[in-house]
Amino acid sequence: MPRFKRLLLVLGSVAALVSALLGGGFLWLWNSAKVSTAGSVEFRNELAVPPLAPSTVRADGTRVFRLEMQSGSTEFRPGRPTPTWGFNGDYLGPTLRARRGERVEVQVHNTLGETSSVHWHGMHLPARMDGGPHQPVGAGGTWTARWTVDQPAATLWYHPHPHGETEKHVQRGLAGMFLLDDDVSTGLALPSRYGVDDLPVIVQDVKFDGAEFDHSRMFLANSGSLGKEILVNGTLAPYRQVHDELVRLRVLNASTARIYTFGFEDDRAFSLIGTDGGLLERPAELDRLQLTPGERAEIVVRMKPGERTVLRSGPWAGGEAWEKRFSGGDDSFDVLQLRAAPSLRPSPALPARLGAVDLPDARQAVNERHFELKMSGINGKKMDMGRIDEVVTRGSTQLWTLRNGGDATHNFHVHDVQFRVVEVEGGRPPVELRGRKDTVPVPKGATVKLAVRFDGDSDPNLPYMYHCHLLWHEDRGMMGQFVVVDPAAAAGRVPGAATGSQHPAHSAHRGH
Repeated sequence: MPRFKRLLLVLGSVAALVSALLGGGFLWLWNSAKVSTAGSVEFRNELAVPPLAPSTVRADGTRVFRLEMQSGSTEFRPGRPTPTWGFNGDYLGPTLRARRGERVEVQVHNTLGETSSVHWHGMHLPARMDGGPHQPVGAGGTWTARWTVDQPAATLWYHPHPHGETEKHVQRGLAGMFLLDDDVSTGLALPSRYGVDDLPVIVQDVKFDGAEFDHSRMFLANSGSLGKEILVNGTLAPYRQVHDELVRLRVLNASTARIYTFGFEDDRAFSLIGTDGGLLERPAELDRLQLTPGERAEIVVRMKPGERTVLRSGPWAGGEAWEKRFSGGDDSFDVLQLRAAPSLRPSPALPARLGAVDLPDARQAVNERHFELKMSGINGKKMDMGRIDEVVTRGSTQLWTLRNGGDATHNFHVHDVQFRVVEVEGGRPPVELRGRKDTVPVPKGATVKLAVRFDGDSDPNLPYMYHCHLLWHEDRGMMGQFVVVDPAAAAGRVPGAATGSQHPAHSAHRGH
């Protein structure tokens, strides 16, 4: 019995030690998972502004751009070159700009050592020009996209969309803005001088392993790769001197997984004037704005002579503790410092009304579709390049109900369309979700309803995508595809793809 008691005592001591070690290890993980650069960034680098892409105009009026996907090297920190990818340069790409009604052509040449693609995120255009996984551009190959711009002025962007490889290609630097103008936007008294009082703000989170990017993931995170520093337009610790009382920031969350809650360090209010697909009906005053990956917002901030303020990202407003801590929801970052010149040019007051917003009417919806969002797939199915998941009739308006299955925070992006967010958890959406949207957050366990109108070209054989824009989720299979057909027509057959089997269209879910 004494020997047995001694054994129990030893075993108990060992168990207590193991428990203490495990508890201490978890406590270390918990504390080390939180990242904050708020208040500690020395803004030493002038913000780079992507150049406007040169273009030529043919005799028939077509505006022609050329993009070359290429590998290169970028010194984000002096003397430490990082291997990167870019369009027409080593990192990111130029800003394309066109006007409503223009016919545009973009010639894409891929000089990378692997297949990629270029998707025009937020653009309304035929499926064969969409630049999704069904329009690959092989190594050394060229692809030309042509379409007529037929949507309001907006801040859009372009990025790769190769099936199963999107996260990697975007992380390496392949992204750029695509700005659209129209008669309404150019007739308003808004800050509009590109690079002067109208600034692109492409926000990405990165971490470095020596000189190279580190794209590893914390094993407890379910969002994807999260960085510990912020790049804006490819600039670390950026500042921008401004010379106008009002400054327009076109903010793009180009990160692959991180969600930002933007505001200013001094809690000053700013005016939200536009969302993904264009201007709001009237400016909305906010002091915080959340953007998930792929979302855009146009904000206007007022500056006083000689002052400085910092655009900052703070923790998520909601969410449960585990996911917030390990998927970035507790993190804070200083993003961009604005430095006002000693004297500023006067800016006219923002218009009280920006114009009518063209949005689908949920009352005209002819049917409802349901989408269950989980990391295992959408509606229980992983992406299959050869399977048509939804068939929609051209000209119809539909109600799409999104339900987050509760395994992680997701968002939802639909190609080709700008939709109306009808409800969030049974209530009216917040003001930042009331404009034209192509990407919407869907928090854990939440239900979001969209009114979606399909008024573009029909093509029974080539699909558009819908997917989570947390790109690790997309690459793991959180994506589906739909075709738009003429009334009373049937879907065709998706062209064969190496990464998916081919199925007859009659096996897909149908609707009108």
